[in-house]
Amino acid sequence: MLKRGARDVFRRPVEDRVDRTSTSMEFPQQQKPAGDGKIVYPPGVKEITDKISNDEVVKRLKMVVKTYMDMDQDSEEEKQQYLGLALHLASEFFLRNPNKDVRLLVACCLADIFRIYAPEAPYTSHDKLKDIFLFITRQLKGLEDTKSPQFNRYFYLLENLAWVKSYNICFELEDCNEIFIQLFKTLFSVINNSHNQKVQMHMMDLMSSIIMEGDGVTQELLDTILINLIPAHKNLNKQAYDLAKTLLKRTVQTIETCIANFFNQVLVMGKSSVSDLSEHVFDLIQELFAIDPMLLTSVMPQLEFKLKSNDGEERLAVVRLLAKLFGAKDSELASQNRPLWQCFLGRFNDIHVPVRLECVKFASHCLMNHPDLAKDLTEYLKVRSHDPEEAIRHDVIVTIINAGKKDLNLVNDQLLGFVRERTLDKRWRVRKEAMMGLAQLYKKYCLHHEAGKESAQKISWIKDKLLHIYYQNSIDDKLLVEKIFAQYMVPHSLDTEEKMKCLYYLYSCLDTNAVKALNEMWKCQNMLRSLVKELLDLHKLPVSEANNTAMLGKLMSIAKNLPDAGKAQDFMKKFNQVLSEDEKLRIQLEMLISPTCSCKQAEICVREITRKLTFPKQPSNPFLEMVKFLLERIAPVHIDSEAISALVKLLNKSIEGTADDEEEGVTPDTAIRSGLELLKVLSFTHPTAFHSAETYESLLQCLKMEDDKVAEAAIQIFRNTGQKIETELQQIRSTLIPILHQKAKRGTPHQAKQAVHCIHAIFNNKEVQLAQIFEPLSRSLNADVPEQLITPLVSLGHISMLAPDQFASPMKSIVANFIVKDLLMNDRSVGNKNGKLWSADEEVSPEVLAKVQAIKLLVRWLLGMKNNQSKSANSTLRLLSAMLVSEGDLTEQKKISKSDMSRLRLAAGSAIMKLAQEPCYHEIITPEQFQLCGLVINDECYQVRQIFAQKLHLALVKLLLPLEYLAVFALCAKDPVKERRAHARQCLLKNISVRREYIKQNPLAQEKLVSLLPEYVVPFMIHLLAHDPDFTKPHEYEQLKDIKECLWFMLEVLMTKNENNSHAFLRKMVENIKQTKDAQCPEDAKANEKLYIVCDVALFVIANKSTACHLDCQKEPVLPSKFFLVQDKEFKNDKEYLTGEMRQMLLTGKPKPAPVLATVNKTLTVPGRRIIQKTTTAPDTTSNTSTNSSPLVTANNKNSSTDSSESRAQENNENPVIKKDETKKDEPSQKLVADAGIEASPVRRRGRPTKAAAAAAAAALKEAGALPAGGGGGKGRKRASDTTTDSINVKMSKQSQQQSDEGTKRQIDLQR
Repeated sequence: MLKRGARDVFRRPVEDRVDRTSTSMEFPQQQKPAGDGKIVYPPGVKEITDKISNDEVVKRLKMVVKTYMDMDQDSEEEKQQYLGLALHLASEFFLRNPNKDVRLLVACCLADIFRIYAPEAPYTSHDKLKDIFLFITRQLKGLEDTKSPQFNRYFYLLENLAWVKSYNICFELEDCNEIFIQLFKTLFSVINNSHNQKVQMHMMDLMSSIIMEGDGVTQELLDTILINLIPAHKNLNKQAYDLAKTLLKRTVQTIETCIANFFNQVLVMGKSSVSDLSEHVFDLIQELFAIDPMLLTSVMPQLEFKLKSNDGEERLAVVRLLAKLFGAKDSELASQNRPLWQCFLGRFNDIHVPVRLECVKFASHCLMNHPDLAKDLTEYLKVRSHDPEEAIRHDVIVTIINAGKKDLNLVNDQLLGFVRERTLDKRWRVRKEAMMGLAQLYKKYCLHHEAGKESAQKISWIKDKLLHIYYQNSIDDKLLVEKIFAQYMVPHSLDTEEKMKCLYYLYSCLDTNAVKALNEMWKCQNMLRSLVKELLDLHKLPVSEANNTAMLGKLMSIAKNLPDAGKAQDFMKKFNQVLSEDEKLRIQLEMLISPTCSCKQAEICVREITRKLTFPKQPSNPFLEMVKFLLERIAPVHIDSEAISALVKLLNKSIEGTADDEEEGVTPDTAIRSGLELLKVLSFTHPTAFHSAETYESLLQCLKMEDDKVAEAAIQIFRNTGQKIETELQQIRSTLIPILHQKAKRGTPHQAKQAVHCIHAIFNNKEVQLAQIFEPLSRSLNADVPEQLITPLVSLGHISMLAPDQFASPMKSIVANFIVKDLLMNDRSVGNKNGKLWSADEEVSPEVLAKVQAIKLLVRWLLGMKNNQSKSANSTLRLLSAMLVSEGDLTEQKKISKSDMSRLRLAAGSAIMKLAQEPCYHEIITPEQFQLCGLVINDECYQVRQIFAQKLHLALVKLLLPLEYLAVFALCAKDPVKERRAHARQCLLKNISVRREYIKQNPLAQEKLVSLLPEYVVPFMIHLLAHDPDFTKPHEYEQLKDIKECLWFMLEVLMTKNENNSHAFLRKMVENIKQTKDAQCPEDAKANEKLYIVCDVALFVIANKSTACHLDCQKEPVLPSKFFLVQDKEFKNDKEYLTGEMRQMLLTGKPKPAPVLATVNKTLTVPGRRIIQKTTTAPDTTSNTSTNSSPLVTANNKNSSTDSSESRAQENNENPVIKKDETKKDEPSQKLVADAGIEASPVRRRGRPTKAAAAAAAAALKEAGALPAGGGGGKGRKRASDTTTDSINVKMSKQSQQQSDEGTKRQIDLQR
């Protein structure tokens, strides 16, 4: 460094000794000792030479030091007198003296000399001055030991140097930097926590004067300061760090330029050799920013440059640095430097995974420390929540949840929405983190109300969302939901009253799907308890092969309910072995699953079982972990007798109006109804816990309430839990019986059903009780008052089903004389002719409701008898078939409305399906009746199709219906509504999965493969499609295409995997069908031809979708004799019913004709992808309106691009788009139909029209040559409504085109 401001900087008046901070020194022009150069010593001080001992030198120097200490700057005579001594003290003898004390005293003298002779220094040689200051600097090392006897002298030396600014004289020296570097290093090395504030202050004054009064700071000197900031040094000497920090704060204006130059050379120019600290630049920037952001004013733009580096690791380092700078608690960098902030946010989309990960981790601190930046972060976190990297999606969740746990106001609804989405992530780790995070937020803010009601309301959706996850297929998800429920939603650690209050109000606030999920959870746990109980029961039996096989089956079933089924099976076998050897363990497990086990007992049992299976020397025990999973699922941690009693008390308080319902956010009515529903569910899973007089007294009060749902739930609870009422609680019994009688006679239909079942379940003299209800009801039946018929019909039906021996005969006369003749075969009132195909339940006429119940009564009566000795079932099936053929208008008087006809069609179809569940009736259902029943799934009314499909699925998935009914789902390929097709496909997947799993789990199922194996549905499907009323022209492309769609709808699911050479088995089965005749009409050549054509289409589909189908199949398929007649061996059908041209058309689509006006090009069907183009209903499926028009003739006059765009739009919409051209009416046909006197129908009908109408319509249309495909007399198809107003058509067509354009734009964007 060079001296700044020339000599006049130091030429200031000399002040007194108290204020010497402004005093400094300069080199004199010439200094000569007094007299002839002889050294003058202070009085009493003898000459100091190398001839005397060190002790003597020290003694004499102390007197010299005292003399200099007492001298002032204005003592001119003394200054001149002792000039020689001053020069002598700077000699080599003193500067290099080995004695420590001598050197210290000399340094003190020299410091005083510089003070006294200021501004003129007595030393003229630059080299001598350098030696002196280096000597003084070395002596400052003595400051390190504050306990040294000489510390005061060292402190005096430091104080003197700092006040006088003695080192400033070094600015004149060429190599002054060496002195300053040595000084700074010395001071930073000696400072420690034993130094007081004065020492630190003098050090600071000394160093800051050098920096501030020089012309700049060299890199070497800067390094001596900055090195104390890097983490390694910072941790070694905290005081040095604090000193450097304070020094930089004080000198920020001067040193900022030097710092900027250093970072510029390293960051921008890449000159890492300029400093040894180059590799620590990012650490230094962080520390400097924390000290004072002003130090980095010129450095920040350089970081923006580095953020765009091509080196991923370099970008990562800069991102880590900026994350700390932006995220620091009091940082204002984001607001002060918006360009840098925006550039940093861009790194959230960096191609380098670690960079994105670092950005996401930063977001947590940023949200907590800077809520104002949440808006900027939200969009970037949204993108990252869909990142392809699992770790990044995981950390997005952690970021949001951590911020939310600190303060819910830090995270907005959008951020919480990202976590909500990730609960359905494809990766288990991400899903688990999201679910656990939401659970923690729920417990903190909703359960403990740590932030008030407003915050609780903000995340009230969490409880529903978490329970919805129980619908997922993964067992891991289900287990986690159960764990969350037990630990976060209704913590099992709470005392019973608090726990039940929590459950009571939680159940009241859940949405419908969440309630179903919670009920399913309890049901699954109960089922698992039953499996464990059955396993323990097997242990009590003698050892045998059959017993071992049964045990293995139970173990497999239990393992399916645990994570990682493969390992679970092995661990369960090991657990079973332990159980067989340890009787005490079996006793503990039996106690755990006992119906009388309390929650406290359950905890003890779990603890004991766990202790017995714990091996201390094994740090990780996967076997024990698996057993814990099992115990957690079967242990009753919430519900026992005490808990049920607490729930009942809460219910009583709600009834009395003394509960905290309003405070908990529910109305008393809702609390009562939900409370009863909760108790009803628990009555299925924990019936023993209800057995107390107090509980039943409360339920009796509920029976007397006006709310129908409450009373119904109470009756069901009695039904599920009241087996001991008759023997142990006589008072309850005497009160309950008249109430049940009253409900069975005059209650709602649901109450009547439950009342009859309750009497049958809990009373010993049920025959007497049921007779007391049956007789008065059977006598009071009056079809003229239909509104009073519904409840009696329900009661009578259930009574006849539950006690057939007693009531089957009396019911026969009621059925014949009243139900059929008087009720079903008569239409007393005229229905509402509003044209709607469906009405709300409350709008349905009482007469139709009575007829629906009458149909159900017929079915229940037959199900009770379970035999067809009286041929009543044949008569009933004929009646139901007639109702389907007549479209619901059995009398054909046209009094009944279309919506009521829909109700009756649904009832008739459901009734046949219900009867088919009983083997004795399934045998007598003819193929024609089966087809009529199946065609209900293609009914013109959306709600009929929807409800029928749900009933069909439920019966099939429980393995109640024969396999042939699974074939009915193939017809759903024709459903115009995408939502219904998707539902049908899911039903198929579920049913096929259930059947395959059942075969795997049950060895005995191998004997019944014909009725269980999903592949055996194919013959039924082929027969059903061959008799499809729409399949009238078997050689026409459009109809064959429909057949192909229906076949593929089923085969696609069946052929997902080629298990056990199933593809070849399917091929062989279809080939075998071609060698049979149609058992329904074996002599009808046309019917057999249609059967063979469907077989050829099926073979074509199978061959095109699988290369493995041509392999040999050793297994011989078994065909149902009810549908196919096996021919003699001489019979050989090797005819190809599909032409080569037709095969090509089925594969690629219909060839495009020349573009002529008023014609249309059909969309090509790409192999492997099915484009569904349906004539569709209007979007509002809840109000199907029937309009009068002729059967549609599909026009072929549309541009191919429009056609394909509409197809795409249909595939992307829940409700398909209505094609404009398809709604054009064929005017001649319409006119002819009108002339024939037939009520025009918007669709081809399912069922059989009246003979006269059918004949007239057929004749008229035939004469005009306008008979549409599939539209003659006889059987037609009742299909979904195809027409609506032109305005809606145009609008929907435009929407379809718009969606197509948007889809094309999105595709182009993605290609970029």
